[in-house]
Amino acid sequence: MFNYDNAFSRNIGWVTPAEQAIISTKKIAIAGMGGVGGEHLTTLARLGFQHFHIADFDEFEEHNFNRQTGAFTDTINQPKAAVMADITSKINPQAHIHNFAQGVTAENVDDFLLGVDVYVDSLDFFAMEAREMIFRACTQKSIPIVTAAPLGMGCALLTFLPGKMDFDDYFGFSSSHHKSDKLLKFMVGLAPSLLQTKYLVMPEKADFHSETGPSLAVAIKLCAGIAQSTVLKIVLERGEIVCAPKGFHVDAYLNKAVTTYCPFGYKGWLQRLKLIIAKKVVLK
Repeated sequence: MFNYDNAFSRNIGWVTPAEQAIISTKKIAIAGMGGVGGEHLTTLARLGFQHFHIADFDEFEEHNFNRQTGAFTDTINQPKAAVMADITSKINPQAHIHNFAQGVTAENVDDFLLGVDVYVDSLDFFAMEAREMIFRACTQKSIPIVTAAPLGMGCALLTFLPGKMDFDDYFGFSSSHHKSDKLLKFMVGLAPSLLQTKYLVMPEKADFHSETGPSLAVAIKLCAGIAQSTVLKIVLERGEIVCAPKGFHVDAYLNKAVTTYCPFGYKGWLQRLKLIIAKKVVLK
């Protein structure tokens, strides 16, 4: 027989029993069950969260083995969301997992976010249309957004809280009409410090045009720890939360951690300069 209190008893000390009880009631939505998404889900489950809305329409493939939590020889060609739901149920058989197997669409985004306390963004970097749609819906519903990008051997964290700078003021998506412009704004906004560029040994592997890029498991693991620490602080309402226009970027390879600050969002002169440079470098 599964006993929730016993299963997560080793959390106590870093959280109180009363806080663990709060965690057990909170609902987290995660779109994307691939790289960071699967790791986010299992990390949250081991913290004692047990109410989830998850979404992904993709299946596992062999090239996912280097970083994705649910990628095994026996899960190739299996739906990512279904595999991750099964893994999570083995951590906590009492977990309530609503699987949006077709992904998040304009037709189901309201259901996807129904009753959700925090949204954790785990969409593929290039899934800009879905990301903008979900971010906008979260903003309208006053749902906190946590996004952690695996960059090299590091993680760039951005959090958008109700009443603070929203995602559009920070990224400026609505002022752009082309996907390439939005992707560049997202890239520059995610990691204004650009720490990861210092040791990318084969830049040609980050192919903006074919929408592919390298990724490492070490960054995925780091993202999950940093993102879920932020989720904990949000739901328990304690601890300082770094939120937009500030971000947090930690890089294990460079032994660095920096807090970034873009007070004017994408409109700031430095961000505009970085965007101009990025266009010349990435879109050449």
